[in-house]
Amino acid sequence: MSVAVSEDNRKVTTHRLFEMKQRGEKISMLTAYDYSMAQIIDRAGMDVILVGDSASNVMAGNVTTLPITLDQMIYHGKSVMKAVKRALVVVDLPFGTYQGNSKEALASAIRVMKETHADCIKMEGGSEIKESIQRILCAGIPIMGHLGLTPQSINKFGTYAVRAREEEEARKLLEDAHLLEEWGCFALVLEKIPAALASQVASELKIPVIGIGAGGGVDGQVLVMHDMLGINQDFSPRFLRRYANLYEEMTKALHTYIEDVKAGDFPNESEQY
Repeated sequence: MSVAVSEDNRKVTTHRLFEMKQRGEKISMLTAYDYSMAQIIDRAGMDVILVGDSASNVMAGNVTTLPITLDQMIYHGKSVMKAVKRALVVVDLPFGTYQGNSKEALASAIRVMKETHADCIKMEGGSEIKESIQRILCAGIPIMGHLGLTPQSINKFGTYAVRAREEEEARKLLEDAHLLEEWGCFALVLEKIPAALASQVASELKIPVIGIGAGGGVDGQVLVMHDMLGINQDFSPRFLRRYANLYEEMTKALHTYIEDVKAGDFPNESEQY
């Protein structure tokens, strides 16, 4: 059964996401990092655009998300916000800007909100970052939580394998999810955890739960734009569905352009002044 893309052009807000969960409407979420792609994604009807610290990988070529700076995230956030009319825009707080120092966390969040004009921020972690979350929320800044596989902690994990398979880790994740809701986070991302656990979290929480590699029993899905459009060919986890193969299409176009230039076929007479 096909479902029509929403023609509701009202600005998506944190409250509208809550309403979507209440009426059982799934939430669509995708990353963007620049003006042109954000404009296309927003006009397509995406509910949420994440300016993710995955920019560290797909835009800057780093192996992990750790090297990206707050200034870089603000640059990407500004670029996206200039294009977006409808979607809720979430900006990741990067590694090192909120873990362990709640005053620095608040200063980082304020910079993101003031300089990008984004709608909210996203932070990885649960009880470990309680003070930072509460301080930011007290300032009136909305937070989307993130549990499960948290890429900013990849050096602690040592692997990108599925998280929370063991009972103890699953229990802590469930506790952290409830804490994030209790503290006032408006939504939660669950990354690469067992589908049954993700479904349990989504059923127990009132706030929307958005999954990536967390099965279909959650309230929405998020993917990295470069992955789902097939621009990035080096990443193929089980949860990824490629909706296009832009790597192949772009390569064909580039080869044709090179051939036309070399042969003197571009520009032709109609393409000159």
